[in-house]
Amino acid sequence: MNTLLSKPELLAPVQLAPTACLADILQKKGWLMAAAESCTGGMIAAACTDLPGSSLWFERGFVTYSNAAKTELLGVDAALIERHGAVSEVVARAMAQGAVARSQAQASVAVTGVAGPGGGSADKPVGTVWFGWTTPAGTVTEMKRFDGDRVAVRQASVAHALTRLLELLTVPA
Repeated sequence: MNTLLSKPELLAPVQLAPTACLADILQKKGWLMAAAESCTGGMIAAACTDLPGSSLWFERGFVTYSNAAKTELLGVDAALIERHGAVSEVVARAMAQGAVARSQAQASVAVTGVAGPGGGSADKPVGTVWFGWTTPAGTVTEMKRFDGDRVAVRQASVAHALTRLLELLTVPA
């Protein structure tokens, strides 16, 4: 009998491997993490809480899809959003820093992007995603452009966000 797997089933191993490693590192450090999400809409928090025992290392998720939510929940200055746009380095940085400041977490990941199919521009085409990661060592940002449809962009964003946080936490001090 031939059964087809759904997209989430096919993508789950990609998310669980780095997430399990991330859980291990955070627990060994005695740290908590938070996620500040826009275009991923809670998918990072879901990937983290899919693991049993995630309450030992995952503190909270902020789904800040609107600009107002970024300002109200994370303290992102509305003038930054107005000046640079929600999908920008400065907003990703402010989101990551705000997630740590407004939680009990020592580490955070923030994602803001254009998942599509609409909403893109010449400067920020569909697939443009800005990331921010805050740890006690500071804040790092990065922009990626992912190919594919909305599902592919969001899944790639989740995988990159978690994998890069794992890398940042395993860099020797």
